[in-house]
Amino acid sequence: MAKGVKVAVVGGVFALMVGGAGYGAYNIVSALDGGGATGAGGSARSGPPDAEEVAETTEAFFDAWEKGKVEQAAARTNNDAAAGVLFNAYTKAAHIRDVKITPGKVKGTTVPFTVDAEVSYGGKSKALRYESRLTVVRGVSTGQALVDWQPAVIHPELRKGDTLVTGEAENPPIEAVDRNGTVLTKEKYPSLGPVLDTLRSRYGDKAGGEPGVELSIRHTATEAPDTSLLTLSKGRPGTLRTTLSAGVQAAAEKAVEKYGQSSIVALQPSSGEILAVANHREDAFNAAFEGQVAPGSTMKVLTSAMLIDNGLATMNGPAPCPDTAVWQSQTFKNLKGMKPDEGPGATLSAAFTRSCNTAFIKLVGRDGVTDASLTAEAEQRFGIGRDWRTGISSFDGSVPASAGPDRAANAIGQGTVQMNPLTMASVTATAITGSFRQPYLVPRTLDDREFATAAGLRPGTANQIRQMMRLTATQGTGAAAMRGLGGDIGAKTGSAEVDGEATSDSWFVGYRGDVAASALVQQGGHGGDAAGPIVAAVLRAAG
Repeated sequence: MAKGVKVAVVGGVFALMVGGAGYGAYNIVSALDGGGATGAGGSARSGPPDAEEVAETTEAFFDAWEKGKVEQAAARTNNDAAAGVLFNAYTKAAHIRDVKITPGKVKGTTVPFTVDAEVSYGGKSKALRYESRLTVVRGVSTGQALVDWQPAVIHPELRKGDTLVTGEAENPPIEAVDRNGTVLTKEKYPSLGPVLDTLRSRYGDKAGGEPGVELSIRHTATEAPDTSLLTLSKGRPGTLRTTLSAGVQAAAEKAVEKYGQSSIVALQPSSGEILAVANHREDAFNAAFEGQVAPGSTMKVLTSAMLIDNGLATMNGPAPCPDTAVWQSQTFKNLKGMKPDEGPGATLSAAFTRSCNTAFIKLVGRDGVTDASLTAEAEQRFGIGRDWRTGISSFDGSVPASAGPDRAANAIGQGTVQMNPLTMASVTATAITGSFRQPYLVPRTLDDREFATAAGLRPGTANQIRQMMRLTATQGTGAAAMRGLGGDIGAKTGSAEVDGEATSDSWFVGYRGDVAASALVQQGGHGGDAAGPIVAAVLRAAG
């Protein structure tokens, strides 16, 4: 260690004294040339960095960052090439200067910190403040203590492939409003942040606004729109009307807060208009629209429709529910604790209401069902996989024609079926109305885009599905979650097993009047336990 430098760690907070000089005067060269990284015998150190190393490395990194010494700051990381590129963008392309970093309380090798800086461009300046954190690790080859490089060290919203830029925005700002004219902002509705960014990217030039000057994250590795971090000059926003309902959106935001990795979509079956979309995730991924996961037993809504549409079953027709069912050498079971029922009361309605897997496995093994039957029903009647143009990026589901055990697994929402809350909310809407109306967030008159179409269900099929969902919501597996909701209600629960995860994904679809909703809680367990209350809260708010 350099002469005159002392490091003290008190109560988890580090302090440095450099020959009487302040923090800004701190400079250590030994770590850069390998000094201090070896033990008494000259061998590289191993194990986690100690408190003194964490303090030295972090202080040197912060000092170089504050002074704009890009190469020195990058050299304090375990990926100096990547760090150097982003630091260069930070100072040059993003025009961030006068950086002051205030470290927080150290926890082991992790150091939180606050950045205060100024962004200056085109004669305009504005203060920038945010919080981030870093972790100090042991260099693999040198044994040197280094900052573990992640783009989020520079700014918490940065991800791999991102960069920072300041200048005239790519698109004019928008003032997005709901169906009644209420302004929607990411501050009031955090889940809408990525959605509003996408709407601005796609429709900013059509809404009549003028671009301002902003500090933004540019996602160079993806097609995601820029994420605005700071506005130096507002420009003039154009008004963009959406189909959202501020009241339903607020309820959706609150409902998903209870569970991590949760998402919900609510829409109007009579029109396809999306009323709410909310996600509670650590990342900014819009899983509600773009997720691709197995839907579990909520898929039985679509499977039942396929059986009824093709004359292979009726809601009151026989559907025995044994303990197990074997399909092409694979054994399928029911949820633990479900009693078998192979008596006269074992109907499709009973199997649906109880969510009996084995009954559905037996039914899809009947003559008349092929490997492509479920695929045809999904595409031709429910519009699945038909290039939905909602107004933002979305995945419109996939139900591949599958042979072998996957044919049976697909029928209960496992196998190769891929869905998300958007597609399952639409499946629910189609099932109870008999008509497929492509979900959308922005009116198509704005850009004359084509909507997907599908045949929908026979009236008798829709009537039977609606009755079975009503029984599920009032007497079956969805009753606990839907308790207290009046009017015409219906539901279906689902639990989807995920490879490598001990706990299944929780799914729930439901409707009340002219509102259909679908929620997913990854690793949430049974459908009625986690996803169910989310759907019920949104249906309650929608009136």
